[in-house]
Amino acid sequence: MAAFTYDLHVHSCLSPCADNDNTPNNLAGMGYLNGLQIMALTDHNSCRNCPAFMQAAARYGLVPVPGMELTTAEDIHLVCLFPSLESALAFNDEIDRQRILIPNRKDIFGDQFILDENDTLIREEEHFLSNATNVTVDEAPALAARFQGVCYPAHIDRQANGIVAVLGVFPDTPYFPAAEIHDLRSEFQLKQEFPILSGKHIVVSSDAHYLQDLREENASIILNVPEDASPEEIRKKLIETLSA
Repeated sequence: MAAFTYDLHVHSCLSPCADNDNTPNNLAGMGYLNGLQIMALTDHNSCRNCPAFMQAAARYGLVPVPGMELTTAEDIHLVCLFPSLESALAFNDEIDRQRILIPNRKDIFGDQFILDENDTLIREEEHFLSNATNVTVDEAPALAARFQGVCYPAHIDRQANGIVAVLGVFPDTPYFPAAEIHDLRSEFQLKQEFPILSGKHIVVSSDAHYLQDLREENASIILNVPEDASPEEIRKKLIETLSA
């Protein structure tokens, strides 16, 4: 068993609300400087910058996790993580079919850049990514599982798009094995108010939209992997652990 420092909720320049400096290579480099070992890219309703991020993170010796911050039909944000790039991109294709396509207003919402492994622009996503999809919160866990992934509510200690803020409770159903908080100091109060959280994995992540927002090495997760485990083995065990 080993403890790994992590940040499992990070946005690149594909997310319209994120800074254009959040390129795959810049994110990987900052994660390395911050002492992270596992890092997930979770853009709004898209995994299209995950291929470049996976390559950039590997160059820095990080374990990259392909993911997405899914916006449900109820406007709730869920973190979705996958054990492989292939499964993440297949999930991305399914979400593309569930998106409500609205032209992006760059002057209002920001750019949506898809980059290659050298941070060279491939194309811009023309439809706004942050709006709600047709996927309901009840459907999301099973949908992520279809693609070998796990999903759980994002930043439940925040008002904007948090499941507690939207629903007023942390629901019994659908079942979520984990929940994310932004501020570790909120964990005790949330567990007092919602006892259901005591049986779940509490993930502390940054929801970074700027490079300076990335977490430093102050959150860790214990995974039952051998000392010489490959990035693929670590990703798989991470998903298994958060799903249990």
